[in-house]
Amino acid sequence: MVTTCDSLATTQLGHFQTFVSDISEVRMLDDHLTNSTHPKLLGPPFQRTHCVYIMISMSLFVCVCYRTASYVFCAAYAAVIFLGRFFMRRREKWDLRRPLMFWSLSLALFSICGSIRTGSYMLNTYSSHGFRQTVCDTNFYSAPFSKFWAYAFTLSKVPELGDTVFIVLRKQRLIFLHWYHHITVLLYTWASYKDHVAGGGWFMTMNYSVHALMYSYYTAKAAGIQLPKPCAILITSMQILQMAMGLTVLALVYFWHHEVHCASNMQNIMWGSLMYLSYLLLFSWFFYQTYLKKDKRKGAKAE
Repeated sequence: MVTTCDSLATTQLGHFQTFVSDISEVRMLDDHLTNSTHPKLLGPPFQRTHCVYIMISMSLFVCVCYRTASYVFCAAYAAVIFLGRFFMRRREKWDLRRPLMFWSLSLALFSICGSIRTGSYMLNTYSSHGFRQTVCDTNFYSAPFSKFWAYAFTLSKVPELGDTVFIVLRKQRLIFLHWYHHITVLLYTWASYKDHVAGGGWFMTMNYSVHALMYSYYTAKAAGIQLPKPCAILITSMQILQMAMGLTVLALVYFWHHEVHCASNMQNIMWGSLMYLSYLLLFSWFFYQTYLKKDKRKGAKAE
């Protein structure tokens, strides 16, 4: 009985380690144990209940730890920003050009590889099953071809917080959009990965692709390479397009929602929509302030 219970608990733990914490699966397993044709192998009812209780406890433990971890990372990030700016208040800015170049290069290479792998999966899904399946697909999180890159994407939202450390230590202007974007992306990405919601393939592929260009641009700038202004305009335009597409995907998930064929939840759709809408407005405003308003001022001075 102990061996059987340990084996079942280990199997269930494997599911929990991929952030799948659906209690209904445990209930189904409980029913399977209760109706089993091998009662001697599984032991008396109270032992079966104990085994299921262990699995439910692990589910709640992993869920709580997961949620706690995402908030802890964000709180630590906010503390680092505040303390870092206080620390640098009366100090000279740090150059850090070379470390920044290698930092950006590593994230650029990671994003390029991720965009190729996830993009290939999405193209294959589209050619095999059509556009609707690219939106509703949830096998993205567990398919052999994409599961590593889905997991790596989720974890990458933590080291990406390091972008802000360079801004603080180099005493550059830290805008609201920057730190707000980092915090909300981390929270939403981890929540979406835990629930394996529909639309995730689009979100990750788009983000990988934009970051592949963005971090390549940052690498070139840190290396002292002068790039034409249209490169920066292109990247911001792609970010705005990404936010508009994110809203579109979430709207489609809402209309096509199905417990099996297009799985998601209203909480994820609601918060995701608010997040993408806020990004769309903030990035559009940034585009106007950075590229359009400045150009108007230059034109007025020239006249």
